[in-house]
Amino acid sequence: MKKYLIATTLLLGLGATGVALADDDDCRVPMADWQPREAVQQMAEAQGWAVRRIKTDDGCYEIKGRDASGREIEVKVDPATLAIVEFEYEDDDDDDDDYGQRNNAAPTGTVEPPANGLFTPGTAPVVQQ
Repeated sequence: MKKYLIATTLLLGLGATGVALADDDDCRVPMADWQPREAVQQMAEAQGWAVRRIKTDDGCYEIKGRDASGREIEVKVDPATLAIVEFEYEDDDDDDDDYGQRNNAAPTGTVEPPANGLFTPGTAPVVQQ
């Protein structure tokens, strides 16, 4: 009985792992529902993007080009709705900054600490109860 329990648990775990590894940025749209490449081009130009290439990847349209400020971009677009599925800024170190929201850089310039007494230079913080 214990062997069956272990085998069942193992199989369920492997099945869950397969679901977790599935790509969320794949498009599953029948070809009959796809909009033409010209529509993708027009959508990109309306965003202010300079398109270098439009291709298909994982069932989506993939646009490579530059945004309005000149940064290299790679955008996956749903072929039926032309909704953005994935947006990446391309840079030299090949880290993906999805939607430009992952900016972990330290702020530039001088930043004053909050005036709450916790960051007074030369003193140790005091725990209050």
